[in-house]
Parts: sequence; C-alpha cells; structure tokens
Amino acid sequence: MAKLEDLEYTSPIQAELDKKSKQRAIKESLTGYAIISPWLIGFLALVIGPIIASFYLSFTNYNLLSSPTWIGIDNYVSVLTNDGRFRQALTVTFIFVFVSTPLKLIFALFLAMLFNTGRKGTSLFTTVYYIPSIIGGSVAIAVVWRILFGRNGAVNEFVQALGFSGTNWIGNPDTALSILILLVVWQFGSPMIIFLAGLRQIPQELYEAASVDGASQITKFMKITIPLLTPVIFFNLVMQTIGGFMTFTQAYLVTGGGPMDSTLFYALYLYEVAFEYLRMGYASAMAWILLFVVAIITLLLFLTSKFWVYYESEGGR
Repeated sequence: MAKLEDLEYTSPIQAELDKKSKQRAIKESLTGYAIISPWLIGFLALVIGPIIASFYLSFTNYNLLSSPTWIGIDNYVSVLTNDGRFRQALTVTFIFVFVSTPLKLIFALFLAMLFNTGRKGTSLFTTVYYIPSIIGGSVAIAVVWRILFGRNGAVNEFVQALGFSGTNWIGNPDTALSILILLVVWQFGSPMIIFLAGLRQIPQELYEAASVDGASQITKFMKITIPLLTPVIFFNLVMQTIGGFMTFTQAYLVTGGGPMDSTLFYALYLYEVAFEYLRMGYASAMAWILLFVVAIITLLLFLTSKFWVYYESEGGR
C-alpha cells in the first residue's frame, strides 16, 4: 500500500504548463537543428562519409577505373614491408617535423617577447610578422621561394656578391630539405600571436616581486615566463606537430619531392600514389597509417605534458 508522502498530485494547470514547456523545448531543438542542418549535411557528406569510405577502400584494390576488389590487409602489409619510398617519405617527414617545429616555436616566442614590451609601433610590427603565416602556404609564395633559391635566383646572386660560389639550393639533395624547413619556419606568425596572448596573461606582479628579490632577466624568464607559458607552449607544439605531418604545398611546388626523394614528404607521396598512380586503395591505407602515427605522437605529447606543463588552477603540474 502506497504511503501518503509517496503520492504526488499534479494539478491540471501544472500538467498543461509542463506539456507546453516540453513542446517548446522540442520546437527550439528542432529549430536549432534546422539552422545548423547545412553544416550537419556537409559534415556527414564531406567528412564522415569520406572517412568511412577511405577506411573501406584501404582493404581493397581500387584504381578509380573499376570496382573495388577486397584484398584484406594486403595494402598495409605492402606499405610496411615492401615500399622503400614509404620509408623514405616517413623519414623525411619526421626530420622535417622535428626540426622545423622547435625552430618555428623558438622564433615565435622570441618575437612575442619583443612585442610584449608595450612600446609604440609593436602592433604594426606584429601585423607585419603575421602576414607570412597568412600567405606563406599559398601557391604564389611557394613559386617565389623556388625562384629565390634557384640556380639563378636572388639568393645565389647575393652569395656570389659576397665572393662565394652559388649553388642550386633546391636541386641539391643536401640543401633542398633545409630550404623547405626555412620556408615553414618563416611562417611563425600564428604561434607568435598565441604566445603574445599568453605572455599578456602573466601577472606583472610576479616580475615586480622577482625584481625586488634581485632576480635577473634570465631568472625571470626561466622561473616565471616559461612555467606559466607552458600550457601555451604545449598547445602550439601539438598544433604545429600535427600540421607539420600534413605539409604538402611547399614540397609539391618548390621541389616536387626531389632531388632523389630528399624532400618526399608523406603527404606528397600519398598524393602521388592516389592521383598519379591511381592506387586509391593503397593510398587509403597510407592515410590511415599516417593517422595512426600522428595519433601516437599526439598521445605521447599529452602523456608527457603532466611532467612539464604547469596549470595554475590545478596548483602545479
């Protein structure tokens, strides 16, 4: 037998109000979904759909001209065991990422600290230094870079004017990758802006207290700036690392992957396999291997971040 306190009474008026409230909530939800439906349709058709299709095609032999033929994990086995250019592309990409990313972040942080002084004109210089990040990945800049470092380019003319012999920078296997690294490092505007925003969030009272204690500028940088900036450094490190593995335009337009595959980036080789050799199934397997590699590196960065990233709200590392 139910107890008296367990019985709940809802008046007809309250029930009607609850019903209307639920109907209004459903209507608002449907309106919201209707507003974002173009994005949802695009996301499902242009992102989720191709991802699923790529995963399926990675287990098939598909050349765009005939129907896919299921071959299981043969593509993955062939990529990992029989493809020397795959290993070359992976090696070049690792070297590129692990050299260009630290250099870009170092330059970005150095300039962000210069622009954080509050002097007149810093806003103008910040904008000027940010411009390469906007146009640096464009086709036009890549073509200009190829001309600058060509055998008859402006760089060789400058070197020869100093009394040295010029060289074909992008045609030499020993220097071609360095030229592409230089091009990417030149595009440090985006992380610089993020560093600048992080620097301006550091309380000035900490620097003033350190000055009273007689701390030097190097001590302030190592004991205050770097620890409090580690979340921003970590964010930039993750984003630039992921972006580095997807670099394509620079290598495709400046060097074409040469000479002697010395600048054969992973994304460039994947493009060649897919659209020049029409091996879509093989290229799909390469894409998923790249996703796995980037995911592992990103996971390692997150796992190691607890040892060096300082979050003030959590009381430390």
